[in-house]
Amino acid sequence: MRLISTRALKPGMVLATTVYNMKGQALIHDNVPITERMIYRLQELSIQYVYIEDSLSSGIHVKGTISNKVRQHAVLHIEKAFNQLSASKSQPNLLVIEDSAKQLKQVIEVVLSEVKANQDLLTILTDVFAYDSYIFHHSFNVTLYTLSVGLELKLSPKQLEQLGVGAILHDIGKMLVSEDVLLKPGKLTEEEFNEIKKHSEHGFEILRKLHSVPLVIAHCAYQHHERLNGSGYPRGIKGEDIHPFAKIIAVADVFDAMTSNRVYRKAMLPHQALEVLYAGSGTLFDAHVIEAFRSSVAIYPTGMIVDLNDGRKGIVTDQNKGVTDRPVIRIIEENGEELKCPYPLDLSKQLDKMITGFDPDYEPQSLKIK
Repeated sequence: MRLISTRALKPGMVLATTVYNMKGQALIHDNVPITERMIYRLQELSIQYVYIEDSLSSGIHVKGTISNKVRQHAVLHIEKAFNQLSASKSQPNLLVIEDSAKQLKQVIEVVLSEVKANQDLLTILTDVFAYDSYIFHHSFNVTLYTLSVGLELKLSPKQLEQLGVGAILHDIGKMLVSEDVLLKPGKLTEEEFNEIKKHSEHGFEILRKLHSVPLVIAHCAYQHHERLNGSGYPRGIKGEDIHPFAKIIAVADVFDAMTSNRVYRKAMLPHQALEVLYAGSGTLFDAHVIEAFRSSVAIYPTGMIVDLNDGRKGIVTDQNKGVTDRPVIRIIEENGEELKCPYPLDLSKQLDKMITGFDPDYEPQSLKIK
């Protein structure tokens, strides 16, 4: 399997993973030669990267962290909880939301079980979905990242449950923001941005009234946009005044936002987003959280074509846990020439070699489709 940009797809290539909508329905099947119409459809759905099968990446397998069934189940529960609130904006039905919160705790148990059972580094690029609402999809992804960090930080089972529910519900206040503002494709005015920022307070006010939800979960919604140096919102609090759970969710929230395709900008790849987080380490984001995040997530996903500092080009074949920026590479090109016999290179054992770039549009001469 090889990761490729949808703009580099050519008719005749074979998708390695089926593309689903969030209801679990297959939109484009795997193992079928792709057509011009399929390529147009993928781009129309704003899907930026897919995996393909070819001889260059033969034997490279990429496993998703979470099963499609669990993802779909979780996102549907998130959608249900959020929509129940949206349907009663003027007078939220707290009993209904209480019931949804209890169901979300069960969702966390299932998701956490799968994350624990998966020994590989977390990657969601393998999960190719077309989704109707960014909020529900984003809430699930943030939960996945957050739980992975929580496990890395060795939080207790009770803390992981609270952290997970806090992550799922961190953006619930957005359901009280005008859809015209929330879904606006262009740049927001200052007034519109101020309305968006109110979602943190909206979420806090909703969640703090729920008897089945600990107050710490309400603070996850309230504080996930606060920053260590006081530049965040809604209160501009600093450092130790920010709850540790909110610091974790803040990193996951920003990372997923940067690696998701949006109307106003294209998605970054994981290593690009991590560089942005590192730029704010210790000033905007907790350095310990970023290190735990880095240890949990595949920075260079398996199947990605990368460039090395010595001019060689290769495909990521395996991950090295603990040193996620130094995966195992299959060298496929040297001095600008494709190799007839590619060979492996473990960057964890070759410390003078490093990845300097990536090439999702790479098209080997030997595999060009005529």
